[in-house]
Amino acid sequence: MPIRNPEIECMSREEIEKLQSERLVAQVARMYEKVECFRKRMDAKGLKPEDIHGIEDLHLLPFSYKSDLRDYYPYGLFAEPLDNIVRIHASSGTTGKRIVVGYTRKDLDIWSECVARMMNALGLDNRDFVQVSYGYGLFTGGLGAHGGAELIGATVIPTSSGNTALQIQTMIDFGSTALCCTPSYAMYLGEEVERMGVKDQLRLKVGIFGAEPWSEEMRKKIEEKLGIKACDIYGLSEILGPGVSGECEYQCGMHVWEDHFIPEIIDPDTGDVLPAGASGELVFTTITKEGFPLIRYRTRDICSLNYEKCKCGRTHVRMNKPNGRTDDMLIIRGVNVFPSQIEEVLLKVSGDKVTPNYQIVLDRVNNTDTFDVNVEMSESFFADDVKSVAALEKTITEQLRSMLGISAKVHLVNPNSIVRSEGKAKRIVDNRAGKM
Repeated sequence: MPIRNPEIECMSREEIEKLQSERLVAQVARMYEKVECFRKRMDAKGLKPEDIHGIEDLHLLPFSYKSDLRDYYPYGLFAEPLDNIVRIHASSGTTGKRIVVGYTRKDLDIWSECVARMMNALGLDNRDFVQVSYGYGLFTGGLGAHGGAELIGATVIPTSSGNTALQIQTMIDFGSTALCCTPSYAMYLGEEVERMGVKDQLRLKVGIFGAEPWSEEMRKKIEEKLGIKACDIYGLSEILGPGVSGECEYQCGMHVWEDHFIPEIIDPDTGDVLPAGASGELVFTTITKEGFPLIRYRTRDICSLNYEKCKCGRTHVRMNKPNGRTDDMLIIRGVNVFPSQIEEVLLKVSGDKVTPNYQIVLDRVNNTDTFDVNVEMSESFFADDVKSVAALEKTITEQLRSMLGISAKVHLVNPNSIVRSEGKAKRIVDNRAGKM
């Protein structure tokens, strides 16, 4: 596949680190002057901007946290006056206050460039029709993908999310060749395409899916149902939005665009930086953002980094697919459980007998956690006898116990009985609050 900007995307490690050091030093000085929260944390550590000489000093700088965005809501972390902010995005917060981020004109241009690089890495260009089925609005997904697709000269079809029948008809009528949405919604679209019997009418070749965790098994299912190559894109509103990193044609990790972001892997308990290849919490520093820059932002995503040159020729570090989050981690009867582990088991052991639509239900009875997993049967398996259903429930239960080290009650439920999501899937219902 052609490389959009080889002078940048194929720089040597020495060149990348030199550029990062220059930009880091400038960003630290700028933020110390303009962002109160950052300045206070630097002062508390006895640091001044002149103490930071390059990326070798990155570990000295204080961390940033999601709670900062709520504490300084809505604009307290902006590094530019509001006159220079041309767009606001926001995501929901756990305490009622939304996570608010702002972009200058330059920030939006950088965002589009990052997404465009990823799309080019997958072979998309001005001959493609990109259907953007992420939600538009305060969520970053829709407009983020839209900007990148326009920059490569593709024809953008901004369907947003919802109205699934119209989504599929649009794919057919308009000749969509690429689909951008959440993986759970892609799976839903695939189910509907299969039900309608219109797969042979699609021209889709690539799917760009992000905004929620998904397993390799789910990737295979989506590829089968839609007849596409399903690719991962990573981003979060606090850092930029979709496009911080993304897969190339070889799908061996997501390239982080290191001319704009410095990734680190830390021990989530101690905060110590871990060596290359180690698994831990992903931390990002933005070195070109103007409106809403962050230094050493703790993403809570668990992954590792690979600094080897990719087969595609790009030299920017690759992050593997996050295999959980420190703050999405469930503690059930003292055991750490990630929803992605459950999804992996469900898709691996069940074949075509269940759909990837599931829900984890947690409660507390007599001071003990209860752990139920509701899994939706496929239409074909629903017609089978009761013994077959019971046998599959037992198999999934045993596999989950082997994977997690604790037992769950698995319930195979009727087709379409679990509410479908056209955005992010609600996988967890935790009723334990107040029952300690």
